[in-house]
Amino acid sequence: METQKTFEEAISKYGALITKICYYFASDSEEFKDLRQEVFFNIWKGIDKFRQDSKLSTWIYRISFNTCISFHRKEKKIEKISIDKIMELPVENEEASKLEEYKIMLSLIRQLKYEERALILMWLDEMSYDEISSLTGINRNTVAIRLKRIKEKLVKMVN
Repeated sequence: METQKTFEEAISKYGALITKICYYFASDSEEFKDLRQEVFFNIWKGIDKFRQDSKLSTWIYRISFNTCISFHRKEKKIEKISIDKIMELPVENEEASKLEEYKIMLSLIRQLKYEERALILMWLDEMSYDEISSLTGINRNTVAIRLKRIKEKLVKMVN
């Protein structure tokens, strides 16, 4: 019974984070549902093994990213993203122009490789290089270099 309670509390507290990560990786609403369900399942399977070496949010972030990346590696999915495919996201207290900028940024991010998406998403979530390094297992300096290249790639995509 304790597992179920811990799981429900985790999903209640971090459900929005899971949804956001799955949304970034999904190419359509069916894939989004599949990814989200897979993440929930993996959290359920691992919740008893969570050793509290890190924060629960960090653990859930890692499971979410790893599940999404693994899903695409298994399926060898290749997606073609267009601005028309972007679902409306609720953005609280934002003007219409900000929403348009957000949509454009999201469409560009969705054209990146899955590993690049993961890194830029963590950076956009204001994680430090050290936190990203800890989550991904990538050396801190390598994280910095990859993020620099990803940002340059995004700028080229805009121009």
